[in-house]
Amino acid sequence: MSDAASIFLAGVGFLVLLGLGAFAVISLREGERRAARVSAGLGLACAAPVLAAAALPPPVPALGAALVLLLGFAAVALVLFSASRVRSSGGRPSQRVDERDIMFARGRLVPGSSEYESYYALRPENRPGDDHTRSLPGLLSADADLAEPLSFAAAEACFDLTEAVRDHVSGEVSKTRVERAPEEWARALKYYARSYGAVDVGMTELRPYHVYTHVGRGSGAYGEPIDLDHTWAIAFTVEMDHARVSHAPAAPVVEESARQYVEGAKIALILASWIRRLGYPARAHIDGNYRVIAPLVARDAGLGEIGRMGLLMTPRLGPRVRLGIVTTDMPLVADPPGDDLSVIDFCAICRKCAVNCPVGAIPSGERTPIDDGRRWCIDSETCFRYWNAVGTDCAKCIRVCPYSHPDNLAHHLVRRTIRSSGAARRAMLWLDDLFYGKKIATIDNMKR
Repeated sequence: MSDAASIFLAGVGFLVLLGLGAFAVISLREGERRAARVSAGLGLACAAPVLAAAALPPPVPALGAALVLLLGFAAVALVLFSASRVRSSGGRPSQRVDERDIMFARGRLVPGSSEYESYYALRPENRPGDDHTRSLPGLLSADADLAEPLSFAAAEACFDLTEAVRDHVSGEVSKTRVERAPEEWARALKYYARSYGAVDVGMTELRPYHVYTHVGRGSGAYGEPIDLDHTWAIAFTVEMDHARVSHAPAAPVVEESARQYVEGAKIALILASWIRRLGYPARAHIDGNYRVIAPLVARDAGLGEIGRMGLLMTPRLGPRVRLGIVTTDMPLVADPPGDDLSVIDFCAICRKCAVNCPVGAIPSGERTPIDDGRRWCIDSETCFRYWNAVGTDCAKCIRVCPYSHPDNLAHHLVRRTIRSSGAARRAMLWLDDLFYGKKIATIDNMKR
């Protein structure tokens, strides 16, 4: 019995060393030096007493084996124990959004222009804050605090491309219509979207609250009412590179953001053209030329939930994605809304994005009642003002989110554990803080 206990403990000790040692190597490859150090130290600290107990005379090995088994059963119980599960309550809004009110549209207004005068006649309360934002260097400006010529030029080149194809989001529809079952169209669209680089793809009926009320940017006349009469929407995600996002809020992150906007535009334009060639109207919604609110469409298509930072939180990659949307009249099949509410539950207890936001634009409290139930509401004006000061789109919240870790085996196991129970989510959050830190170092905020 003592020999069996010793062999068992020795095996456990070596497995602990191997597992945490492997995670240390993975962390080094991800550029996470703190996680590598913690993993290596924890592996030695945990394995040493277990291996020591295995080498000691009876009854120590038996007692040690019993303790290890007890801890193992406790871990299993932690995973299986269900608690603290919340309801999404992200229902269907009754109010539509005017695109002219979003910061990206307001940031494009030129003082003295007709658009400038007409908007601030409509929303005079926004003018002082917006004028202050316009006094800052601006996104991708050479005078910004985090200006870097090469990365900024690469980002500008990507935005040049999305601007060049802005007027190609729709086009002539073939007079010859191909008929297929909705299920067949849905499968084909998902296949093509993934083959061109999409990570996840979902479909939903296009609802009124998905569509902006008035044009704020892109093609069409500024302030023109939007009447998008399509019946279906295809939503997809493209992955942002983890290594580049890890530099947030420095220049590589805005370069990566722009690069993935191009990838999203490419996929959306191809899908929309494919649909039109088969005899159905379709419009691609790309950076700078949307007619729909992409995160709401993606949520209703089952791709994720709206998290604390106001971005779509996907189960596989968290917020480390960019979204693409195509709307159409092609008959499709709606994907079921996401039933994995563990993401919202985790956001409720995590708060890491709020703690690390350079300007405190992300709320640290509970969700607040809004039109569609309860959600966290970020301070978009403060967030956008910071972008214009540093010259990048920051993305510090994306960088620090525990869901943003690479989708490898180690992090995949953690995500599966998170889904199991409220207790497991709290345990995994504690481990994330231990390995990566609660407050992650960033470039000092330049207050203006």
